[in-house]
Amino acid sequence: MLLIKNATAVQFNPAKVQEGMDILVDGNRIVETGSGIDPSKAARIIDASHCLVMPGMVCSHNHFYSGLSRGVMADIKPCPDFVSTLKNLWWRLDRAIDEEVLYYSGLICSLEAIKSGCTSVIDHHASPSYIKGSLSTLRNAFLKAGLRGMTCFETTDRNGGIKELEAGVQENIEFAHLVSSAREKGDEPYLVEAHMGAHAPFTVSNDGLGLLSDAVRETGRGLHIHVAEDKYDASWSRHHYDQELIERLDSFDLINHKTLIGHGTYLSDSDIELLNSKDAFLVHNSRSNMNNHVGYNERLTSYKNVAIGTDGIGSDMFEELKFAFFKHRDAGGSLWPDSFVNFLDNGNRLLERNFGGHFGRLETGYQADLVIYDYNSPTPLQAENLPGHMTFGMNSGGVRTVIIDGSIVYEDGHYPFDVSAVYAEARKVARRLWTGMDNLS
Repeated sequence: MLLIKNATAVQFNPAKVQEGMDILVDGNRIVETGSGIDPSKAARIIDASHCLVMPGMVCSHNHFYSGLSRGVMADIKPCPDFVSTLKNLWWRLDRAIDEEVLYYSGLICSLEAIKSGCTSVIDHHASPSYIKGSLSTLRNAFLKAGLRGMTCFETTDRNGGIKELEAGVQENIEFAHLVSSAREKGDEPYLVEAHMGAHAPFTVSNDGLGLLSDAVRETGRGLHIHVAEDKYDASWSRHHYDQELIERLDSFDLINHKTLIGHGTYLSDSDIELLNSKDAFLVHNSRSNMNNHVGYNERLTSYKNVAIGTDGIGSDMFEELKFAFFKHRDAGGSLWPDSFVNFLDNGNRLLERNFGGHFGRLETGYQADLVIYDYNSPTPLQAENLPGHMTFGMNSGGVRTVIIDGSIVYEDGHYPFDVSAVYAEARKVARRLWTGMDNLS
């Protein structure tokens, strides 16, 4: 057993701040909390005096395939709008990804997520030149780092029509079966789950949606898809299908309590109502929307379920929380930091819907995904002002130790294995990726 002693226990929702707390972990779950837990119960003790202990954060929408795009040096044509940004940058990068590129991209992103106090990432993957086996490669990267998460393949017809759609759907199905089989065997940690992935409605035909519908039914997994990130998507659906976006997806039985919609910036009133009625989730990605100049989602208060993601801009959820709040205020929004901390915490509801179990609280029976954090506050820290501290004071630099599924994956600023060679190799692979982008027609 692992015992964390003398911590200030911090919980997001419901907000709690309790000093002098001990947390006892057995296997991958919290089995006891309180003060004065008998240290003889534990094989390992961590003294967390003067530190906070909090549930790990969840990034609810990410793209680990973009991990080696930082500072990209390739011949990228001007990108005056959203679609040209996709065509000139991201759809060239994803076509240049092979197995080695994907592994190092996934591993680097996993390591950096952990370092920032993010213990779970819901990923959305694309590599049209490397479809079969790609999700297993990503899973290997998650497991190497010890990160919890989900992934899926971004089904699309933008490169190869129906054959590409079929290959993408098949990769999602095979990965879901692999995950289920691994869980049943129980010979490794149950850290990675599956969604059924699709790029966006404007690059998935009705034939593709039919295949995805069958896949959702066969695997019991939910759909993970970008919707209405830009006005283009909504206009395309009305033009070609005479349907609103969520209406079209729902006509294929693709909207349910496991559905994850990225962005939703331009959903209609009827689509929002439909999404809410199906208990589905919207994931808000503030920095990405700003970077792609697609506009701001001013309807956050209209959604039943909102979580926060980064859409590929790292996994620092302290930073994403701040941007989400400040952009909201800049746009004239009425929400305060507590709402955004609750949105961040909602990532745990997504985990519960897909992994089962309990996430996001420092209570008996909850998953032991924990962060030990250095924070010497100059003002009182209590439940009522915790969101204010997170928005205006705390940042990922305070992350000291990270525990995922009961295992220490980052301790006192160090990983359990040497990562210098990983980063050195990633730099070599990144250069090859960038050259590959320029070699594409």
